[in-house]
Amino acid sequence: MLAATFAILIVPLAAAVACLVMPGPAALRIAPALTVIAGITSFALVLALVPDTAHADLSYLSGYVRADAVSVIFLLATGFLYAAVAVYAVGYLRTHRDATYARRFYAGFNAFAWAMLAAPLMGSLALLWIAVEVTTIVSALLVAIEATPTKEGDGAAEAAWKYLLIASAGLGLALLATIFAYYAGAQVLGEHYNLAIAPLIQAGPRLPATPVRLAFLLAVLGYGTKVGLFPVHTWLPDAHSEAPTPVSALLSGSLLAVSFYAILRFYQVTAASLGTGFPRDALLAFGVASLVLAALYVFGQRDVKRLLAYSSVEHMGILAIGVSFGAPIALGGVLLHVMAHAAAKGNAFMSAGVFTVKYGTKQMSSMRDGMRLLPWSGPLFLLAVFALSALPPFGIFRSEFQIVAGGLGSGSYAAAAVLVVLVTVAFFGLSASATSMLLTPSPTAKTAAVRGEPSAWMVVPVLAGLAVLVLLGVHPPGELTDLITRGAAQLGTP
Repeated sequence: MLAATFAILIVPLAAAVACLVMPGPAALRIAPALTVIAGITSFALVLALVPDTAHADLSYLSGYVRADAVSVIFLLATGFLYAAVAVYAVGYLRTHRDATYARRFYAGFNAFAWAMLAAPLMGSLALLWIAVEVTTIVSALLVAIEATPTKEGDGAAEAAWKYLLIASAGLGLALLATIFAYYAGAQVLGEHYNLAIAPLIQAGPRLPATPVRLAFLLAVLGYGTKVGLFPVHTWLPDAHSEAPTPVSALLSGSLLAVSFYAILRFYQVTAASLGTGFPRDALLAFGVASLVLAALYVFGQRDVKRLLAYSSVEHMGILAIGVSFGAPIALGGVLLHVMAHAAAKGNAFMSAGVFTVKYGTKQMSSMRDGMRLLPWSGPLFLLAVFALSALPPFGIFRSEFQIVAGGLGSGSYAAAAVLVVLVTVAFFGLSASATSMLLTPSPTAKTAAVRGEPSAWMVVPVLAGLAVLVLLGVHPPGELTDLITRGAAQLGTP
């Protein structure tokens, strides 16, 4: 597994460098194929880690590179999206015949995927912070890569600048959290302690309480800016709306989850040191607030990608609430939710991207009769909305059922009830928008647009995502179930 682990860190980075130095004309021909190969290879390498990490942790380079059940869950989510969106991007970028744009896009796309794959493999809180910081820099450039003129100027550049400012401020808080964690660890493990996660968790009962408590709160606020938790979510709708659709899919399905992974590592340290009461209460407060905001804001959205961005805030709130319940079945549901949400949100954004290409706009009011005009992407978008709304037989139904069951089993009746009510409210908002886009006839539809898909490349990865959602909802593979069970045990062990 040594080779597979390090290959995950090498393959996407090598693809990014190759795309960046590629001659202009070759970027249009070779960069897409190279990115697809890198994405599929990376996902296959992650799959190779599942059998071993379902039963034991992997540690290399004195613990600086480390994979356990929790980290591999997040690697699976990112690896699958990397592969699926790489295929999708081939069709999406056919409208961009500029070689310079293609070179920059594919170089940034692969670098972004590399940073998100590297973060869960970092065995140190310091290296984890660096990896998340790299995702910020690269993703901000990708958000701004397509100019979107508005009355006020360039909407994409404005969204990227807003994202960069808020995320940088948040990561400044996360760096402060890392410093407090180092201070706490140094009191027990010595001044030369290198912020390795595993020794910090093992030393938990001996760590001083105050710096651990401060570190956790700062981590939730700091990394929470990248997760999109309320009230530090404000960059998210703008960035997701203005970014190219392949980037939006990675931002929503993977980046938010990777940032939540960082919070989980601080959660493990805090639970080992202070017990689970304090960190669970903090996550419950942030989770409920995020869910309330998202459930209300999905109503009245005009931009389809902003609608899906607020849906992402909703699902990050669900993850936080699920961890706050603390029951093993809820924690297992959280880890399953990470993977199911990646597939569902990736599908939703990729399908929405087909609509924006077909209709030439992101405004839902201009999208009508989608079920007829897009015979594949129309039904697939509807199924993605159903999946995000936790309808059976999709994976999010299973994960949210486990989370609610865990809440009821742990005695958190009020929080479980609030979760069910707000998820139902969000369902009505999403379904109303999807209905208007897909089923409302337009008097100009028959003459303004021709029935058919823009590209088969934009349909095939969505079909793969649908298959994953059904698999996760109906019968997850045995080794994946073992991985989730072990990950839940790691998160639940104080």
